[in-house]
Amino acid sequence: MKILVVDDETDVQALFEQRFRKEIKDKRVECAFAFSGEDALSYLNRHEHEAVLILSDINMPGMSGLDLLQHIKQKYVQPAPVVMMITAYGDAENYNKAKQLGADDFLTKPVDFTLLKEKLKINS
Repeated sequence: MKILVVDDETDVQALFEQRFRKEIKDKRVECAFAFSGEDALSYLNRHEHEAVLILSDINMPGMSGLDLLQHIKQKYVQPAPVVMMITAYGDAENYNKAKQLGADDFLTKPVDFTLLKEKLKINS
């Protein structure tokens, strides 16, 4: 499973690589990282249909995660990647907007990696 993690906080790369270390080593998970919505779109344009799951922060400078979600759901239809939104704010407004734009799931920070792995059906 190829996962594209989109977050303006660059330390998430080390966190995801550490938390998915076993799955990466066993080649069950491959992670790619983009540090802005614009970087994520650029990545997707270069690697169309590679990412089957996108985990995106909502609040980022420039293109927000919600803007990115809207672009993804409009452009990548066949097959559309699964998009989970991640935010430090578990408020109803962001949740409702993300769902309206087609988010497949919604997670809050700090990410509960045990729960995420359960949602992804990845058994360590």
